[in-house]
Amino acid sequence: MTVRLGITGATGRMGREVLAAATGHEDCEIVFAVNRDPDDETVDGVDIEPAAEFDSLVADREPTVVIDFTGPESAVEYAEVCADAGVAYVTGTTGFDEDGLEALEAASEDVPVLHAPNFARGVQALVNVVGEAVQNLPGYDVELVEAHHNGKRDAPSGTANRLLEEIEANGEFTERTHGREGDAPREGGEIGVHALRAGDITGEHEIILAGNHEEVRLTHRAEDRGVFAAGAVDAAVWIAGQKAGSYDFADVISE
Repeated sequence: MTVRLGITGATGRMGREVLAAATGHEDCEIVFAVNRDPDDETVDGVDIEPAAEFDSLVADREPTVVIDFTGPESAVEYAEVCADAGVAYVTGTTGFDEDGLEALEAASEDVPVLHAPNFARGVQALVNVVGEAVQNLPGYDVELVEAHHNGKRDAPSGTANRLLEEIEANGEFTERTHGREGDAPREGGEIGVHALRAGDITGEHEIILAGNHEEVRLTHRAEDRGVFAAGAVDAAVWIAGQKAGSYDFADVISE
């Protein structure tokens, strides 16, 4: 079955990568790509259309799945349109507040919705092992450092928050300490969290576990955004055959 894709945020950093990945995927056909300010642009041979026409494009072009990398507010709007139209929805947008997450959950009652902060298979492997590391090293200090390009808005990153959730689920931690300044000694039960924003850094996440005169470092470094785009397109192909519900990238790579 050919998966008919609609792509949002098509001229952004990730949108361009998704277009390139989808164009080269034998199971996919791009039926539209939108951006807020298209300026008659073409990316990888695909005409970019105004995001204001998203509703009508969904109705007229009948995509199987929409892939979204935009912002929290627009992502929720796209999800609601997809839910009404019976179109599956994949989003890598991060920075949602509680209302936004609830809106995605509501959409998943009508269509399959896959929300993942990261579509790199290596990051999922990191998520899988970090909990075990924390369990095996009780009482060790834990610090998380993440770095992204200077245009990223949310901090910590969605991937960092997912890793923090896994750490907290597998150890005795009471709070997250974001950065340090002045007289700020480490307190028991805290996780240090540090977000760096500079240049064109694609994405780096490192967890440091230190104690007993030793340290363990678990690191993932993305060298090209194409790895995220390829994962998002794989997720779209996978979710096209699923029933309504809420999914994660772990569901994709576990099969």
